Amino acid sequence: MSAQDPAHNTPNTSGSKASSQGPGSPGADGGQQDLVEMPDPQVREVTANSIPGGLALLLGLIGFLLGVGGIVFGGSLASGGSGGAGAGLIVGGVLVLIGSIFAMSGLNMVAPGEARVVQLFGRYTGTIRTDGLRWVNPLTSRSKVSTRVRNHETAVLKVNDAYGNPIELAAVVVWQVRDTAQATFSVDDFVEFVATQTEAAVRHIAIEYPYDAHDEDGLSLRGNAEEITEKLAVELTLRVEAAGVKIVESRFTHLAYAPEIASAMLQRQQAGAVVAARKTIVEGACGMVEDAVTRIAAQDFVELDDERRAAMVSNLLVVLCGDRSPQPVMNTGTLYQ
Repeated sequence: MSAQDPAHNTPNTSGSKASSQGPGSPGADGGQQDLVEMPDPQVREVTANSIPGGLALLLGLIGFLLGVGGIVFGGSLASGGSGGAGAGLIVGGVLVLIGSIFAMSGLNMVAPGEARVVQLFGRYTGTIRTDGLRWVNPLTSRSKVSTRVRNHETAVLKVNDAYGNPIELAAVVVWQVRDTAQATFSVDDFVEFVATQTEAAVRHIAIEYPYDAHDEDGLSLRGNAEEITEKLAVELTLRVEAAGVKIVESRFTHLAYAPEIASAMLQRQQAGAVVAARKTIVEGACGMVEDAVTRIAAQDFVELDDERRAAMVSNLLVVLCGDRSPQPVMNTGTLYQ
């Protein structure tokens, strides 16, 4: 992130390393201790009993053809005078036809990146994750759950940081359903649950840390992007674990001071930069002056008393530390006139 433009900083760093906080940094006693403890899941994912659907489809088609054939053949017998045998074949053909259609209703087409949550009379019996055509008990109900990797990007949120300064920030979270049973039965809508908990976690992280830390050892949102995003990922993981969701990655996509204080904070950053630059210039100038005085005294080509040495040091510092080009002055007399 750039320190020159506090009104619009857009970090793009994913958290990969966790670091410890200093005792004096904001949020050092906060973190995960303030999180609400989520309830333990009442159900966990198990594999549903299923068979390859190709065999079931073949048997169902054979039964369907047999049923249709029995009905047709029974009708021909009934019209030919064999009423009892024809009626029996018709009834048998109808039963076989209905049974075949009912059995084929247990077929499921599972695409890659999808799963089927299977319930029997309201009781969870398992999840089908094997892609392709699968067959399960036709009496069960099957609901589709996507297990693909998803993105959720929050809106730009306006909150106060640890120092009370209004800031704007937004984040993007990459997540995936890990446990389909928890995602289906532990929460009402796991997609909305992830969105709500993401916003809550981003707000919590924002109020725990300042935008810019006043002390060098403290963590800040702008100066420690990797550590903060790692803490965001940890907090998100704890918040969405009850929904069977795994956080793959999280990062801040927008981080800036609010417009009403952006100008004042820019002046503060500029002033800090000027002070730091002046400090460096003064340190370098003092070293150069010291070196010049030492070399003059060592080579002894000019005799310097205390007053001349002070005047030369003053002139050198003015030339080296000034922000304008020096104007030379010719002294035709002596230093004491």
